[in-house]
Amino acid sequence: MKVAIVHDWLTGMRGGEKCLEVFVRLFPHADLYTLLHIKNSVSPEIENRKIEVSFLQNLPFIQSRYRYYLPLMPFAISGFDLRGYDLVLSSSHCVAKAVRVSPKTLHVCYCHTPMRYIWDQFDQYFARPGSPKLTSLVMKLIAPSLRRWDVRMNRHVDFFIANSQHVQKRIKKYYGRESSVIYPPVDTDYFKPQKKERGDFFLILSAFAPYKRVDLAVEAFNKLGYPLVVIGTGQDEERLRRLANKNIQFKGWLDAEEIRSYLGRCRALIFPGEEDFGITPVEAQAMGRPVIAYGKGGALETVVASSGRVVGEPLSRSATGVFFDEPTVNALVQAVSYFETIESSFDPDLIRQHAQKFDTSIFADHIKKFIDQQLSTST
Repeated sequence: MKVAIVHDWLTGMRGGEKCLEVFVRLFPHADLYTLLHIKNSVSPEIENRKIEVSFLQNLPFIQSRYRYYLPLMPFAISGFDLRGYDLVLSSSHCVAKAVRVSPKTLHVCYCHTPMRYIWDQFDQYFARPGSPKLTSLVMKLIAPSLRRWDVRMNRHVDFFIANSQHVQKRIKKYYGRESSVIYPPVDTDYFKPQKKERGDFFLILSAFAPYKRVDLAVEAFNKLGYPLVVIGTGQDEERLRRLANKNIQFKGWLDAEEIRSYLGRCRALIFPGEEDFGITPVEAQAMGRPVIAYGKGGALETVVASSGRVVGEPLSRSATGVFFDEPTVNALVQAVSYFETIESSFDPDLIRQHAQKFDTSIFADHIKKFIDQQLSTST
């Protein structure tokens, strides 16, 4: 069987790339296609594959400004002609699902989200205060045609797999398509409690994209004055560093061992954005650490919140974190203050048990069974 795997771009090892890592493991002889590849930006398991890239790879400033080439991405993805393959597995949050396939090809799309840049998070990327005016104007003009193209291209997909119930609803809303839910993988053998002294800091582990709302956490901890460690890089880094007080430390992007060390020693992970799923909160919980999360999106499926926000209220034994209900500085400040009153009641062993439901082996097994079933019914 001739298999192709398609991923939007390879620029860092985030949640989508952790799914891709499992895909290349499941299909070791598959050809891998992507719009662009920054060498050594992903795991050796992916880097060691033969990677086919699009014409975007050679454009100016592509490594740092690739999102500004969004209008060209439909043309770039259409340059991949995969009509000779029996199975195409696309890992898509942007345009990967739009590759050309034949009617005989089985195309399964693992959808991390419908293209957030042109749908519900358009304003956060292109219409924020301080956004380049020319970019905002151009994107407002072309966004309607990109939306029409995105809807039209989903017809190339035979079956959608959503990475959460939250994304499943968005696939139905924007594409009018049904989908199955298979939660992304977390390596709970690697992320497990360590015998290290607990620190006194809270932790952010995130790319600095607008929708991640790292700015919300920075402003909240400016008010609180508590130590906050921020691990990550991205387009908002300069602005966030200017915004932060001295109690907030930016570490850049660290290697896996250092990240695991910080996850295991933090008081809690702060997760301030609305995510499609969010692997990082599950990794923190696998380490036995609680999560303070914005109570919307994928976090509702990965974090079990305490039963209320009344100071001193007993903590449910199944709780793995605390939610705040509004994306505001004050709401996050109140959630951290509430967390302090119940912090000692969290049970690291029970938090870890919850996270093990998302283990990599479970993800791989579910993906394999889903694809095998579709292959058997299509022959």
